[in-house]
Amino acid sequence: MVLKAKEIRKETPQELETKLKDLRNEFLELRFQHATGTLKNPVRVRHMKRDIARLLTVIREKENG
Repeated sequence: MVLKAKEIRKETPQELETKLKDLRNEFLELRFQHATGTLKNPVRVRHMKRDIARLLTVIREKENG
């Protein structure tokens, strides 16, 4: 699931914070799977990092106006 910036911008700050928390938890699990060698799709780690970055960018945009 790759998040689109347009779709993210439509959400409220509370929803964004919730999504960010969920993504960070999921990213932590992926990192553990990657470290133990049980990760089936290693590209998912890269996509997850980018989704987190997109969320952080939109959150900062909303904070600054």
